Amino acid sequence: MGITKTDIFSYSQNELAGIAKVLGHPARIAILQHITATESCICGELVNEIGLAQPTISQHLKELKNIGIIQGTIEGTSICYCINTDRWAEIKATLEGFLNLEIVNSNCC
Repeated sequence: MGITKTDIFSYSQNELAGIAKVLGHPARIAILQHITATESCICGELVNEIGLAQPTISQHLKELKNIGIIQGTIEGTSICYCINTDRWAEIKATLEGFLNLEIVNSNCC
């Protein structure tokens, strides 16, 4: 595999690509949907809700936490996760900004 040349792209292009990469897995989408629908912190129930093994869930949570879309707090022996609403708003604005790009030539094909 070659080296990724992220330095030739703008910060916003790299940011959007990073968000898309993390959101590009259906398990992560399911986790986010579950957390937002629950309207509270999620501790150990994701394994039962999503249907994946605990190590797999933990890896997906790590990826979501790395982009800051979720945050965790330690409660006893478990970590409880919730949506980071400030980061959620930033990601929403980033995606909307990209999806609102004006298409100049719609008669191309």
